[in-house]
Amino acid sequence: MALAAALFGVLIGLLLGLLGGGGSILAVPALVYGVGLPPAAAVPASLVVVGASAATGLLTRVRAGLVRWRVALVFGLAGLPAAFGGGAVGRLLPERWLMLGFAALMVVVAVRMLRSAVSSGGACRSGAGGVNWRVCLPRSVLAGALVGFLTGLFGVGGGFVVVPALSVGLGLTAAEAVATSLAIIVLNSASGLAAHSSALADLDLLTVGVFAVSAMAASLAAGSLATRLPAALLRRGFAVLVLAVAAGVAAVTLTVPELLP
Repeated sequence: MALAAALFGVLIGLLLGLLGGGGSILAVPALVYGVGLPPAAAVPASLVVVGASAATGLLTRVRAGLVRWRVALVFGLAGLPAAFGGGAVGRLLPERWLMLGFAALMVVVAVRMLRSAVSSGGACRSGAGGVNWRVCLPRSVLAGALVGFLTGLFGVGGGFVVVPALSVGLGLTAAEAVATSLAIIVLNSASGLAAHSSALADLDLLTVGVFAVSAMAASLAAGSLATRLPAALLRRGFAVLVLAVAAGVAAVTLTVPELLP
C-alpha cells in the first residue's frame, strides 16, 4: 500500500506543479482504487495531499512574485462556508452515488480543459491593466463558492475551475493564474479539512503521509519545469487521461460496486 501511495502521490504532485490545478481530480480515485481507502476516508486524505502539494508548488511562484494575494483571499473566503455545505451533502450520499458524481465531474473537467483557450485580456481588466473589482467581485465570490462546495463534497482543490476564472474572468496572465490558483487550492483544502474534521482521527497516517510527501516532492520539481513545457499539450493530454479514468470509475462503480473498499 505504501508503494502504491508513493507512485500515485508522484503523479498527483507532477500534475499540480505543472498545471496549477487539475491533478487533484485524480487524487480521490487514486486513493480509493489504487491505495484502497474507502471514499469517506479518501476525501479528507485527498485534501491533505492536495493542500500539501499545492503549498509546495506555490513556493517557487511566491519567490517569483506571481501570486495575486487579494484575488486568492476573495476566493478562499467565499469558499469557506461553501466547503462546509459540500461536506455535509457528501456525508448524506451513499458511496456509490458519490463516486458516480465524481466521475461526472471528471468528464466536465476534461471537456473544459480540452476547450480552454489562453486569454490575454478578460472582462474584468480595467483600462490601466488592473482589476475592475466592481465588476469582478460578484464573479469572484460566486466562483469561489462553487469551488469551495466541490472541495467539501469531493475533496478536490478546484484548480480546474479557478485557473480559467482567473485567466478569462479577471484577465490574469497564464503564469499569474496558475500561481494564484495554487494559493486558492491551499485555502480551499484547509476549509475542506475543517468540514471533514470528524474523519481525520480515522485516517491511515502512514499511507496519507507517504502519498503527501511524494506529491510535495514531485510538485516542487514540476514547478521549475512548468515554464519549459508546452502547457496546451500538457492540458490536452491530461484531459484525455481524466476522461479515461472517469470511464473506468463509472464502469467499476456501476458493474462491480462491491470493489468499493
